[in-house]
Amino acid sequence: MGKREESVRIQTSILNGVEKKVLVWLAHRQPRWMTSDILTVIGTLGAIIIAAGFVLAGTRDISYLWLSSLGFVINWYGDSLDGTLARVRNRQRPVYGYYLDHTVDAINEVIMFVGAGLSGLVHFEIAMSILVVYLLLTINVSVNAHLKKEFCLTYAKMGPTEFRIIMIIVNTVLIYVSPIREFSHTVTAGSWTCVLSALDIVALVILLLLVLIYLVTVISDAREYDRIDPMPHDNMDE
Repeated sequence: MGKREESVRIQTSILNGVEKKVLVWLAHRQPRWMTSDILTVIGTLGAIIIAAGFVLAGTRDISYLWLSSLGFVINWYGDSLDGTLARVRNRQRPVYGYYLDHTVDAINEVIMFVGAGLSGLVHFEIAMSILVVYLLLTINVSVNAHLKKEFCLTYAKMGPTEFRIIMIIVNTVLIYVSPIREFSHTVTAGSWTCVLSALDIVALVILLLLVLIYLVTVISDAREYDRIDPMPHDNMDE
């Protein structure tokens, strides 16, 4: 197998500039025994803690959302720092790193969203719908990385870090603001009835935004590929 040409990383999120400086600072201060693979495992551990926090918050005590918030911090630490550490130490492995990063990211997303769905704080169907659209966006990123050598990490100025911060804020509000935590709205359509919690409504808004981002992105990419790879002219003599 030939050496894989690295894709250009396109990252325009709100916190990108600050986050890069923090990650480089942390990478320079990691112990010698710390490796990118260990950090990847730490990121997955964070995803498991997120899921456990959601399930415990829904089945035992809402205060367990603090555990979920801690998991988001741990997940950020491992998931964001593994690649930075490799670059700072000049130990990049483009083929292995690309494969492992995308594979583990998908596994982590499944763990987190299944945990949220099993918690009872948000409808399982809504959580799974968000997971599906998120994975569709991930597939689109991978396709573009292969075809255009562009690895887009953000959409609408939002990336994984911004999403984690939003979820930590949501968790905190649900813990301390009881009117929001206890809010419910009943939706009825014919004989079908569904009771939506505040977190359900937040999740539906996120789902709608992700669907819109996905559709706009796919349409834009398809138009660009149409220009790059136009329909060949018919050269047959009439």
